[in-house]
Amino acid sequence: MSERPVIGITMGDAAGIGPEIIMKSLGHASVYALCRPLVIGDARRLADANRIVGGTLQVNAIEHPEQARFQPGVVDCIDLGLIPQDLPYGRLSPIAGDAAFRYIERTVELTRDGLLDAICTAPLNKEALHAGGHLFPGHTEMLAHLTGVEEVSMMLMTPILRVIHVTTHIGILDAIARIEPGLVRRTIERAHETLLRAGIDDPLIAVCGINPHAGENGLFGYGEEASKIQPAIEELRARGWRVEGPLPADTLFFRAGRGDFDAVVAMYHDQGHGPVKVMGLEAGVNITIGLPVIRTSVDHGTAFDIAGQGIADERSLIEALRQAVELATRKRSNRSP
Repeated sequence: MSERPVIGITMGDAAGIGPEIIMKSLGHASVYALCRPLVIGDARRLADANRIVGGTLQVNAIEHPEQARFQPGVVDCIDLGLIPQDLPYGRLSPIAGDAAFRYIERTVELTRDGLLDAICTAPLNKEALHAGGHLFPGHTEMLAHLTGVEEVSMMLMTPILRVIHVTTHIGILDAIARIEPGLVRRTIERAHETLLRAGIDDPLIAVCGINPHAGENGLFGYGEEASKIQPAIEELRARGWRVEGPLPADTLFFRAGRGDFDAVVAMYHDQGHGPVKVMGLEAGVNITIGLPVIRTSVDHGTAFDIAGQGIADERSLIEALRQAVELATRKRSNRSP
């Protein structure tokens, strides 16, 4: 690849830690060695966050990516000007919720125009998003809607674990009802494609059961493993793929953490999120699989309890940027003759 990819960074909820971790991250010259970062947000809020974290960066408010400087010491920002100067940190705000949606909306437009190579999102607050009039469960579903994609998957990554989810932001009873062999198969297929793109040949994928002990041959549950999961695994094994399961989640994540598998397929939100956040919240990354654009994100929330104090940890955002660069680079390479 002849030049660094342009990574669009959405500012997230302006009342949370998003502006602070963006300014902290872009204070690392190493980020500019990897990519050309372009923030989509509010320049004035970023400048205030720079003050809070004690930074020395200059914020360059622009309207179009062609005006960006892409140089260390300067934070280029597509400035939407939506946040009042006196908006408090750490408090739920419909203004900030609406703005978080507008940042994503503008970023998708820039991506469609071919001006971004990948998207990296700072955290938003779901309650604020809803209060602002946008009834999405989170980034994943919002991006799917804005890009016209019917089905995507969430993959969480730490330095030692990759977990993709069959279902995410729905209740446990609704999740069990939604799980069926076709959805499980498509989720494993998306995981397989992502692992190949990441340079892992012939990956080994482990699939969680739904019930304790993966049902233990029908002892627990109502045969969900046999009816909802096993058919998908058998179909993919028939292709020659290495897929194991359904396996008990309580031991599977330990095995995955020591390197036995390249990825784990979790059936529902907390089954996958809990182990990932125990193993590496600070360096965890959220990747949306199945979009027409690469999207990575921090694996934490808006942290209203510490917002505005300058103490938020930027490591997850830096890792999300690194993953966005790696995937964007591989995507470009795959398109090359």
